[in-house]
Amino acid sequence: MTKQPSALTVQEGGSHYKDLPIQPVEYIHANGIPFCEGNVIKYVSRWRSKNGIADLKKARHFIDLLIELESKKLDLAAITPLPPR
Repeated sequence: MTKQPSALTVQEGGSHYKDLPIQPVEYIHANGIPFCEGNVIKYVSRWRSKNGIADLKKARHFIDLLIELESKKLDLAAITPLPPR
């Protein structure tokens, strides 16, 4: 039976992650980082070697999404009464 190579050594569509000492997916997974934050890390890690400024704009988009979603949670928390003790 032939052993399959590690998914970390195979990359579809380039080598912009594989060439890094620590791949973003390893860092994100090891630290339990949620989706939006993980995408920011991914895009900021690769912008120089893949899509340039477009990747920075994608990272900013995920930061804007996170700010908007977290702001809504804070707004809801501010108007939701605490349950009685």
